[in-house]
Amino acid sequence: MTVQPDSLASDDALRRWRLILGRYAARPMGGVGMQGEDWKLDQALEYLYGREYDGRGLAKPAGGPGSLDPTQLRAIDWLNRSRKLFPQEVFERMQTQAIDRYQLTSLLNDPEVLRSMDATPGLAKALLGMRGRLSGQMRDAVRDVIRKTVDEITRRLKSDFVNALVGRRNRQRRSLVPNAQSFDARATIAANLKNYSAERGQLIIERPLFNARVKRNLPWDVVLCVDQSGSMMDSVIYSSVVAGIMSSLPAVRVKLVVFDTSVVDLTHLAHDPVEVLLTVQLGGGTDIGRAVRYCESLIGNPQRTVFTLISDFEEGASPGPLLAAVQRMAQARVKLLGLAALDESANPVYDRQMAQRLASQGMHVAALTPTHFAQWLAEVMN
Repeated sequence: MTVQPDSLASDDALRRWRLILGRYAARPMGGVGMQGEDWKLDQALEYLYGREYDGRGLAKPAGGPGSLDPTQLRAIDWLNRSRKLFPQEVFERMQTQAIDRYQLTSLLNDPEVLRSMDATPGLAKALLGMRGRLSGQMRDAVRDVIRKTVDEITRRLKSDFVNALVGRRNRQRRSLVPNAQSFDARATIAANLKNYSAERGQLIIERPLFNARVKRNLPWDVVLCVDQSGSMMDSVIYSSVVAGIMSSLPAVRVKLVVFDTSVVDLTHLAHDPVEVLLTVQLGGGTDIGRAVRYCESLIGNPQRTVFTLISDFEEGASPGPLLAAVQRMAQARVKLLGLAALDESANPVYDRQMAQRLASQGMHVAALTPTHFAQWLAEVMN
């Protein structure tokens, strides 16, 4: 690619093109050289993405800019430098590609290097996809990374599910226990109006008011039927965490089933998302009907059961048995939810035609984030 300097508006644009083109850019690029922080950025990008050129058998251009080959920079050094050089979101994407796309040997052979990486769903997804090819030591390191990822997701989601499924605000009772989510701003302002200072132009809050929370006894069974075919890894990760959170809640009994063309009941592991993720076997086709029929057999109290199908609804088998099972459960007054798959950018990715057919048999279908799923589940249980 040839970039004409007069087509670019500024030195900053030239700099960006230089970083994009990497080893195939002319060093001066219209008089804009690489120095300081830019040179470090270029080295870090070349260390990882130069492998793309190497993998395609492309030689380095003669006289081109130098780069840091793997012999000159250890993976741990690259990780530490890149963490400082790039925004967090960019760095997380780079470290995931290092494992998933380029399979840096030094990252996959050194447990301590792997443990030093930032635990993210993207990294967890990449590691789970290759755990069968790793040594025993590396599998232990993978477990540690998965646990850190699960703990972080649980930390972010748990309060949403606890608040939605365990308690609701009681605006008739007051509590003195500070809780930001229970803070009643309107009542607090009304109760403290007498403390308004005209001189200072401020309302002095002497007595903040909070809504008390009342616990609800929810004798509900929640059946999570999770598609574990190859395209569903992101949903599997979040579903396992959701199952773990709900298993810890009173009066909510969780049944967890994963499937592709086979069906595996992981209810005995639902309380431990890490073990669930290390047990699932991604890949294969998809027989949704078989999984739904199995879950139907687990239902003992239809009117107190929420069945949730988490899938992209890409049925590989004949759709007849699937639709018939959904219709039977709907007639038995099971609460039926279809949670469509979301990609890494939270965009829905699913077979809309099949989703419509499921909806016509009585299933409510939506594409929601885990946080919104908690609210949806609570509304269904009310």
